Amino acid sequence: MIAKGCAQILSTLVIISFVSGILYLVYHGVLALTLFLLFTVFTLFSFFFFRDPERQTVSDDCDLLSPADGIIMSCTGHRVSIFMNLHDVHVNRAPIGGIVKCIKHESGSYVPAFEKESENNERNHIVLESVYGDVLITQIAGVFARRIVTYITKDSRIVKGERIGMIRYGSRVDVTVPHGCDILVSDGDKVRCGETIIARVVEY
Repeated sequence: MIAKGCAQILSTLVIISFVSGILYLVYHGVLALTLFLLFTVFTLFSFFFFRDPERQTVSDDCDLLSPADGIIMSCTGHRVSIFMNLHDVHVNRAPIGGIVKCIKHESGSYVPAFEKESENNERNHIVLESVYGDVLITQIAGVFARRIVTYITKDSRIVKGERIGMIRYGSRVDVTVPHGCDILVSDGDKVRCGETIIARVVEY
């Protein structure tokens, strides 16, 4: 399955690859061959990058799931930071069900998402109002990620594991859980979006 909103991008890349292939067949030049290979490789990579596989969301109501595929960068207080490599699925999902209380986009730089300076990167904040308290999901652009796409709207009700957006070409997602939650992951852990339990509400 291809991620929402990416079909037009992929179609354009296929057409460009096809045209570059025709140019190579006509001119047989080194430049034409190089362009054909570059566009073809990038097109194939984009099909891989924009994949959106189904996930099995199975957990208790008080569990919070990972909003992204990737590696746990840090667990500081009530915030869990997840770094997504280029080979990870980049569609993000809701860690818990609730009402979308706020969506706020902030412009910024494009420093690699694993560096400290990425705190100033372009980002998108989503606040979910759950029965256990507010949950903040922050999508952060990286050095290659130049667009954060949001699938949801303010005041909509979403369920745990529902797709909420995507960051294109490498990025990071932070999730700040409510007080009364135990963090169940550690730095360096590999997590799967919509499946790995990252926190559990123990009191509220």
